[in-house]
Amino acid sequence: MKRIIVVGTTGAGKTVFAAKLARLLNAPHIELDELSWSPDWTPVPTETIIEQVAGLTDEVAWVADGNYLQQVGALIWPRADTLVWLDYPFHLILRRLLWRTVRRTVTGEVHCNGNHETWGRVFSNESIILWAFRTHWHRRRYFSQVMIDPAYASLQKNRFRSPRETERWLEQFRP
Repeated sequence: MKRIIVVGTTGAGKTVFAAKLARLLNAPHIELDELSWSPDWTPVPTETIIEQVAGLTDEVAWVADGNYLQQVGALIWPRADTLVWLDYPFHLILRRLLWRTVRRTVTGEVHCNGNHETWGRVFSNESIILWAFRTHWHRRRYFSQVMIDPAYASLQKNRFRSPRETERWLEQFRP
């Protein structure tokens, strides 16, 4: 287990989990959100993301988080040996996402290359909350298929349905 992909719906906690796992394994953390957004929420060109991800995933070990299947899936998935799917119930994800969004909006917390959540963005078609509603069930169906698809037989697959289950799995890596 040296090259790990962490996936799940928006708000599942992929980045927090992947950062924790990377620290425990002493491996680089590749945050695909960070590579995919420039300031002012401007998308980074796909070619640039692919170039960056190619270099980062050439390493012996890494933990990458994010879904970006269309942009880098064909590059990163064949290089991975382990898949971690945070498959939490939608009510939990929605609660976490609402809390995170309100916190970031109120505090002005910076993330993804200097970007900020704003109330205008929260109540627009670009809302991260709306994105969760649009993508949660599609992603759940997609990753359910990945778990049984022979094309991904070489991956060690881990599907966690609760944060408690995820934390218990992480315990094996703690000193």
